[in-house]
Amino acid sequence: MKKLILACISTCFFLITNAQEKTMNLSLNEAITFAIENSYNTKASKNDIKSATEKVWETTTIGLPQINGAIDYQNWLKQQVSLLPAEITGGTPGTFTPVTFSTKQNIGATVTLKQLLFDGSYLVGLQASKTYLKISKQANEKTELLTREAVINAYGNVLISESSISILEGNIKILKKNLSDVKKIYENGLNEEEDVEQLEITLGNLNSQLSSVKRMKDIAYKMLNLSLGSSIETKLILTDSLDSLAESNINLSIVSEKFSFTDHVDFKIAENDRESKRLLVQLEKSKALPTLSAFVNYGAQGYSETFSFLKSEQQWFNSSLLGVSLNIPIFSSLGRSSKTKQAKIALENADIRLEETKQRLSLLAEKAKSDYQLSIENYSTAKKNVGLAERIEKKQRIKFFEGISSSFDLLQAQNQLYSQQQNYIQSMLDVIAKKATLENALNLPIK
Repeated sequence: MKKLILACISTCFFLITNAQEKTMNLSLNEAITFAIENSYNTKASKNDIKSATEKVWETTTIGLPQINGAIDYQNWLKQQVSLLPAEITGGTPGTFTPVTFSTKQNIGATVTLKQLLFDGSYLVGLQASKTYLKISKQANEKTELLTREAVINAYGNVLISESSISILEGNIKILKKNLSDVKKIYENGLNEEEDVEQLEITLGNLNSQLSSVKRMKDIAYKMLNLSLGSSIETKLILTDSLDSLAESNINLSIVSEKFSFTDHVDFKIAENDRESKRLLVQLEKSKALPTLSAFVNYGAQGYSETFSFLKSEQQWFNSSLLGVSLNIPIFSSLGRSSKTKQAKIALENADIRLEETKQRLSLLAEKAKSDYQLSIENYSTAKKNVGLAERIEKKQRIKFFEGISSSFDLLQAQNQLYSQQQNYIQSMLDVIAKKATLENALNLPIK
């Protein structure tokens, strides 16, 4: 019985601990920091850097000493026979005597040291591998910037869904009270049935919108988890509000930031891509140069009619060889020339793309600044408009219950209010998202 109680307590403790592990409280900055360390894209990008680092070393080792060992064992199932003139062994001239020149079994072991002395392709390949490492690091930087933007948008979408639910629930609460009051007035014969029906239609629409937004909220949370690199079932508690984030992201001084395309990660990637194409030209040219290598080996050979190679009395014959090899390309039927021309064309295209990148980045920076300024203006307008719409709706509601205005006038005021409320929360997200886009366009570092 005691064991059962202990087992139950342990299980409950595990479940509670497990549930706690699946709950995360995150501000926007904490979400960005978490995603940069744990998102799927950043993890893969960091692995690419590790792979590129290993590639540099792999290429480097080509020019370092290489040592290889070999063991060869032979057992003649049927020994090869050679013919010797018979007179050598005292036989009849003009005839031949079959002989074997080797033992039935033999074994040999050699160790060979090779050293590349000169190879133009190796030198170019070493430079290319280092350029590849630079590109991998810059790709990781680009991935982190994109991850920041993705998290900001995903975080904002969750806050929008939460705000929309809160607004809709508030509107529904007011509308239900209005509908209840209108029904009582109608029952007393002081208004038309159409007034009741009109409010019922509006209430039905709001309820449908609320159900849709609640479903979208669940998806928004899962999308945020996906951006963070955590399980989509992880419970998230967001500690920042949409209003506070919108206000904190209004910073017009960023618009005056000087843009330098040479510092932008996209331009650096394009530059290194061009460098890789230049090295490809050098590689093709280097294939016309001679290659020089040297080797030295040491080996031992043993012979026996039976497998006695592990016995101490086995006789071994040692050997050693030193050699130098010079390989000189002479004629390739213009194949090397064709490859070099192709590499030069690729380099010209890289130059074209580099210039395009300059122009594109400058344009994107200008557009991002304009979009950010517009989002701030829209936010200011939307904030003012939602206040006006609330006052208009309230006045129309009072007039409607006083019998001064019709249900159609009230409907227009309500729809206008609902529209301005959605515009307002969307304008807050736009400020946050457009600032993130501008930071990426200006290649501002992640804080």
